[in-house]
Formats: sequence, C-alpha cells, structure tokens
Amino acid sequence: MERTVAIIGAGVSGLIACKYTLSKGFHPIVFEAQSSIGGVWSKTIESTKLQTFKGLYQFSDFPWPSSVTEDFPNQHQVFDYIQAYARHFDLLKHIKFNNKVVGVEYEGASEAEMQSWSLWGGTGEPFSSTRKWKIHVQDTKTLSTEIFEVDFVILCLGRFSGLPNIPELPPNKGPEAFHGKVIHSMEYAAMDYESAAKFIKGKKITVVGFQKSAMEIAMECAVANGVENPCTVLYRTENWAVPDYFPWGVSLGNLCLNRFSELLVHKPGEGFLLSLLATVLSPVRWCISKFVETDIRRRLPLAKFGMVPKQSFFEHINSCLISTIPEKFYDKVEEGSIRLKKAPSFSFCKDGVVIDGNEAAPIETDLVILATGFRGDKKLKDIFVSQTFKDCIFGTPKAAIPLYRECIHPRIPQLAVIGFSESASNLFTSEMRCRWLAELLDGKFKLPVIKEMERDVEKWDAYLKRYSGGYYRRSCIAVIHIWYNDQLCKDMGLNPRRKKGFFAELFEPYGPMDYVAS
Repeated sequence: MERTVAIIGAGVSGLIACKYTLSKGFHPIVFEAQSSIGGVWSKTIESTKLQTFKGLYQFSDFPWPSSVTEDFPNQHQVFDYIQAYARHFDLLKHIKFNNKVVGVEYEGASEAEMQSWSLWGGTGEPFSSTRKWKIHVQDTKTLSTEIFEVDFVILCLGRFSGLPNIPELPPNKGPEAFHGKVIHSMEYAAMDYESAAKFIKGKKITVVGFQKSAMEIAMECAVANGVENPCTVLYRTENWAVPDYFPWGVSLGNLCLNRFSELLVHKPGEGFLLSLLATVLSPVRWCISKFVETDIRRRLPLAKFGMVPKQSFFEHINSCLISTIPEKFYDKVEEGSIRLKKAPSFSFCKDGVVIDGNEAAPIETDLVILATGFRGDKKLKDIFVSQTFKDCIFGTPKAAIPLYRECIHPRIPQLAVIGFSESASNLFTSEMRCRWLAELLDGKFKLPVIKEMERDVEKWDAYLKRYSGGYYRRSCIAVIHIWYNDQLCKDMGLNPRRKKGFFAELFEPYGPMDYVAS
C-alpha cells in the first residue's frame, strides 16, 4: 500500500525531504504557503550572499554548476541552484503552492493511550493502518480550506521566516508611541530591490539587531544615505563577526570543523576515554579560540568602537552566532554613515527611539527596522491542533526543543521535524537528516524505546547548555556536526568514517561530498 507523506514547507529542507521520500517509493505532498520554492532564499535583501562556503552548502548528489565560481554565491545564484535541484529531481509536480497549513491533527489514539506507550507510536513503527494525521490547509488566494489525510508528517517550517520576533515593550512605549514607521526585516526583504532602495532613501533609519540581516540592512542604508542621514544600529550584545573564514591564513574548517576539534569538547553519549581526552585537551580549545579572536581584532577596529565581545569565539561558534561581516562595514562606521549604539533595552517615543537609561537623548528617526529574528519555536508549536502536542514540542524554556536526533519527538507519533536545529551548513545537515528519516520510514532500522530516546535528548540538552550558554534554544550542533552525523550513519548501518587515511580522517573538515551514497 502506498504511504502518503505530508511535507510542510518547500524550502531547502522540504525539497530534500521530498526527494528522499520519493526515492523510497512513498507519495509526498508538499504544502507551500508561498508561490515559490526556496524558503528564505526566495526573498532576501539585495546584498545577501551565502554565509557558508559553497562546498559545505551543496547537495551531495547535485553539486554546484561550474559556472558558479564564487566561494560565497549571491542570492540569485543560490536560488537558481535550489530551483535547478528541484527541476533535476522532478519535485515541482509534488508541491501545492499557495497552500498554507493552518493545523495538523492526529487521529486514532486517545491522549491517555498515547501516554501509556513505551514505544514511539505504540509499536515503534513510523506508520499505522488505523492512525492518521489530518492536515488542515488554506488556499491563500481563495481562502478556501481543505483537509488531507496522510500517514506521516514532516515539518520543514524553517526557523528564520514567517513569524517575526517582535520585542515586547511596556504600554505607550511601543511602536504606537512613534510617529514614524516600524517594520520587521522580513518586510524589508520581501520588497523588490527597486522599491526597497526608494523606501530607505533620504530617511533617518534605526536598525535594531546585530546579526547578519541587521548588518546587511545597515550597509544598504549607509550606501543610500551617507553621512547626511546616518543609520543607527542598536545592539544588545557584541558578536564575533568574521571578515572571512581564514584567520591568520588558516581555514576555519581546519581549526573548528574536523574530528580533531571535536576531541576538544565533551560530546553527548561519549565514553570515559573521550571524556578524559576532552578534559585534557581543553587548553587547546582555548588557544584556538584566542587564535581566531586575535586575527579578527587585528583586521577589524573592534576595540576602537567598543565592539569586542565578552564571550569567546568558541562560545559564539557553538551557538551558531558567527557570520561574515559585510565588506567595508567598519569603513562606514569610521566615516559616520553607520552609528553603533549599545542598547540592552530600548523604547519608542514620538520622535524616535530611546535607549533605556538615556531618556534625555532620544535618537531621532523616520524609520525603524527590527532585525530581531524569528520565533521558530512558536511557529513549530502553533502548527499543532492538540494542546498536548503543543506542550510536547515546545518543551520548557529551560531546555532545547526535545527532539531525538534533532528530528523525532519521542511522544509525537508519525511525525518528524527537519531543519530546526542549526549547524555550520543547514543544507548539509538537512540532507543527512532526510536520508536518515527515509531509511527509518523504509524500515531499515527502528527507534529505541521512548525512555531511552528521552535520556538521549537530555544528554544533548546538557551539551547545548554547557557550550552554547544562554543560546541553547538555538540547538546548534556546528562544532560537533561530525559526531552528530556519526550517530545517523550508525543508525543507518553506514560506516561513519568517510575519509581515506588516518590524518585525513582526523584533520580534514567533513562536507556533503564525504557522504555521497555509494
């Protein structure tokens, strides 16, 4: 009997999930709320480029075309590459565009019955002949609704789109007190390039945030308006942004993204010897972090502008907070077309923005752009109809989202999440997870009992809290992505050692092409 798999989202993760479920003979239906594939890459800021070296950000069975010679392709090149992948594997015919999933509902088992299960789904199997998911879908053009019944659900919602993270402010101190305009970076990215350029031209602009999008928007504003109308950037904490990925001429991948670098950290589920080795080698980890930090401070005037982070580079890369800084960003700061202001908290007034504690000097502003990120966890929670499943998937604010192998919630049957946990290359990691999930659906291996999966989730949560600090909810596995892939390979019955030779295995970075299916 043909099994139907609902895939929610046609971004990179959704497309890969579609390809791998097809390869196992399943019938995928991809629901996409927009009119295009590509997720975040379908609408970006004009200056956006890939933040990851393209060799890491590629499909293992569909390499970049030779015509793309840049190491960090621009938005158009990335989007074209994703579209070419979808065409090559004939995925578009499985996608229902302009179809927004407003809820998923599990039927066939009571909550009391599910609570008594010791195995995932009661049997440990990914499918059931009597239990199904109902997918509530709204056509975004006609607003009509339809319900689809499916055997399995894969949530590829994306955590960097859809639901903006808007700062909560006291009454009369929010955007309603401001006489100018307030938008989120998502709205700015959705504009066509000509409209965006006109929108910011000649305005006094304040950008809130200091991650990748915030810096790119600030650069575009500075180029458009110069020192006559400088762009003010409000940031809460300083972050390590790198000018490139070659500190002191050494590849960052050789320093932080190989098996040797993973020996320097305590990994979830490691044995005594690896734990002892991580303790003994911890000074090496500190030295590598300082090696990178000194190069950044040498090349960027961080100290001059009070932008030296308090946390180490190692903590930031463990939190997936590292990004490349736009070219000549600090040149714009030097000339005065970008102004950096630390603001642990802020509020609005009639004429602009007030940094709390400095109410006497409001920042006069015409436009505020909130580059404050997204609420990926809430978006994941809100997709469920059942309050029990909402509570399960969201977990507690004091822990990371509780997913076994960062894919499966032990107490939510016949459902997987792809693309929520972050890594050094989200495309690479999503493909490994989709391969793993396809083998699970195909019956090549079974999941452990629920209690064992929950214990494993707790170990990974402890790792995240130990090395990511307050950013553990980002579920970043960048620094131990090889260790993570090892677990997936062992589950699938594959050899996790993919290099040729001892030194290559220990010191060369791992990438998608190391996991090409034989």
